[in-house]
This record gives sequence, C-alpha cells and structure tokens, in this order.
Amino acid sequence: MKVLDLQCRQRHVFEGWFASEDDFLQQRDGGLIECPVCGDATIAKKLSAPRLNLAGTPGESPAPSEQVAVAGVEQSLQVAWMALARRIVAHTDDVGDRFAEEARKIHYGESKERGIRGQASSAEAQALIEEGISVLHLPLPEALKGQLQ
Repeated sequence: MKVLDLQCRQRHVFEGWFASEDDFLQQRDGGLIECPVCGDATIAKKLSAPRLNLAGTPGESPAPSEQVAVAGVEQSLQVAWMALARRIVAHTDDVGDRFAEEARKIHYGESKERGIRGQASSAEAQALIEEGISVLHLPLPEALKGQLQ
C-alpha cells in the first residue's frame, strides 16, 4: 500500500492511498481523483521523504519550523472547511438547476422556507440579488454528495 501526499492546483494538500504507483497514475489520468476541498481533478504528487522509525536513534527531535506551523494552520482550515461543507450538504435540499426558481418560491412564500443549494448562472444569481434574495456562491466538492470513506 502506498500512501501519497497529493496537491491540487489550488494548493490544497491531502492524502491518498493506492495499491501501487501505477494504480495512482491510472486513477489520476482517468480523472478519478479529486481534491476533497475544492473538487479540482488536476492532482500532483508531492515530494515526500519516507518516515523511518529507528529505535535508539540518538539526538533530539528538531523544533517545528515556521513552514510546518503554516502547513498545520492550512490543514486545520481545510478540516474546518470540510466540516462546514458536510454540514451544509446535510442540512440543505439540493434543488439542482432549479435553484433560482426555488429561491424565488421560498422568498415569495409559495414554498416552505428551508435551506437550499443548487446551480444558477451568474445572470440568474444577479437577478435574485436585485430582487432582494440572498445568494451565496459556494462551490462544494462533488465528493461530498456521496459517501465519504
């Protein structure tokens, strides 16, 4: 089993487990791997050193560097974003491409008030805003719509 550090074009870092290097390449080239944060399918393997646990190795552990601290903050933000995105998916109805229509129905009292998510064009979103209907563009990764492992 190979555990690889992966990164998308937006520089989100995540981990992937693969049976082999060839398995990773096949999945990546087939568009089967996507960033769990933003859904980007352009994935690169990051350089990583093997971790060796040698008993009795003399010396102290090095102090954390600024780069490690920044990486920890970025990872914490990614975890928080994923938790928020999962909560949004769990507590809203997906109305698909009927988003603008359904948002209007809710706004004008023709449909029960509830949280919805879906797709709208830029023109549709602008028209909703001009009507006084609050809209937030929030891209959610496709992976959140299915079962996460």
